[in-house]
Amino acid sequence: MAQLEAPFLLPEAPARSDLVAKYFRGFGDVTRLRILELLRNQGELSVGELVEHLGEPQPKVSNHLACLRWCGFVSARREHRTVYNRIADERVVEMLDLAHALLEDNAEHVAACCRIEEKS
Repeated sequence: MAQLEAPFLLPEAPARSDLVAKYFRGFGDVTRLRILELLRNQGELSVGELVEHLGEPQPKVSNHLACLRWCGFVSARREHRTVYNRIADERVVEMLDLAHALLEDNAEHVAACCRIEEKS
C-alpha cells in the first residue's frame, strides 16, 4: 500500500473522489489557470506567446502545459517547428465559466477564506 505523505500521491486503488480532487488541482494553480484563461480568450498560442503574456520563464510554462495536456485540459498541434496549444475540450471552458459565475456570488467569502491558502 502506498503511503500518502506526498501531496499528489494517490493510493494504489484511488477512490473516485481522490481522482476528482487531483483533477481539480489542475485548476488550483494560478499559472495553469492563467494559461487556460489565455487559451480560452485568445485561441491557440505557442509556448513563446504564453511566456510573453505570463511573464514567466519558458521551462515553468512548459511544465504547466505538460500537466494541462496530461489531464486533458489542453491539446497541442505542431506546425513546422512551432507547437500551438489550445483548450482540448469545450467542457473546460464551461468549467471556467461556471467557476466565474459561482465566484460572482461568493467572491468576498473566497477572498476571506483562511482554510484554503494559495501556495507560494
